[in-house]
Amino acid sequence: MLATWCQHRLGARPVETVFRAGHLSLVVGLRLADGQRVVVKVRPPAPRVHGCVAVQRALAAAGFPCPRPLAGPDALAGALVTAEELVPGGEPLADGAEAAARLAGLLAELVAAAPPVAAVPSLRPAPPWVGWDHDEPRLWPAPDDLDEDLNDHPGPEWLDRAAVRVRARLAGLGLPSVVGHGDWESQNVRWRGGQAVAVHDWDSVVAQPEAAIAGQAAAVWPVAGPPGEAASVEQTDRFLAAYERSRGRPWTGVEREVAWAAGLWVRAFNAKKETVAGGGPQLDRLAGEVAERSRNAGI
Repeated sequence: MLATWCQHRLGARPVETVFRAGHLSLVVGLRLADGQRVVVKVRPPAPRVHGCVAVQRALAAAGFPCPRPLAGPDALAGALVTAEELVPGGEPLADGAEAAARLAGLLAELVAAAPPVAAVPSLRPAPPWVGWDHDEPRLWPAPDDLDEDLNDHPGPEWLDRAAVRVRARLAGLGLPSVVGHGDWESQNVRWRGGQAVAVHDWDSVVAQPEAAIAGQAAAVWPVAGPPGEAASVEQTDRFLAAYERSRGRPWTGVEREVAWAAGLWVRAFNAKKETVAGGGPQLDRLAGEVAERSRNAGI
C-alpha cells in the first residue's frame, strides 16, 4: 500500500528500506527507484497534523534546518501519511553549558521564523505532555502512549496538587500565542560541526505563549533517550537564561513564572504516567524538585 502511495505521490516506488522505527508513529526511511531518499510517516488521523506540516513546510522554505515536506498529509487506510526528505547524519549535543545555549538559541530562531498562528491550520489540541491548556473534563488529558485514564490512578497527592496549580496559574493568560516546537529534547535535534543539521518530530508543533514553549523545552532539553532523563532545576534555569539572551529581550516577571509553570506540567505529566506502573525515575526526580519549581512558577 505504501509502495503504491509513493509511486502516486512521489513519482517512484521504494526499492530499499533504509530504516524502520516508530513510537507514536510508524517512520520508514526509503530509497526510491529514481534515487530519492525519503522518510514516510504513518500515524493515527488527527486534524492538527495538517497544521504541523504547514509549519514545517514554511520553516524549511525559510531555510530553517528541518526536513522538507514532500507529500501529504493524505488519508490512507484509516491513517494519515506524509513524506519528507531524508536528512542523514549528525549527532545530538552532549550535555553542558554550550549545549543549553545552542539548543535555546535554535528554539528562539524557530519561534522567530515560524509563521503566525493564524496563518496555519489549527494546532490544537497540544500533545498531552505540553497539554496544560487541554479542554478535557478531568485534570489529566489522555496520554499519547498508554491505554489508560491517568485520572483513574489518584495520587500521589503532591503531584495532582501541582498539576491543578499549574493549570490555574496558566489559565486565561493574556500572552499572545506563537508557533513553536513542543518536544524540544536533545534527541530530536542533530548537529554537525557545531551547526544544526536537522530538527525532527514535527508532529509536536504547538501554538502557545513563547514563555510556555521555552519553559517546556527548558524542563526536558537534555533528554537523549534513556528513561528517567530530564533537566535539573539548574539546567532549566540555564536554558531559560540562554533563550532570553537569544531572543534579545528579558523575560517579564509573568513570563518567567509562566515558563517555570509550563515546564512543571511536562515533568508532572511524565511522572503521572509512571504512577500507572507503581512509580519510576521521573516521579522520584520530580518529588525532589517540585517545591522549588513551584516557587519559581509562582504557585
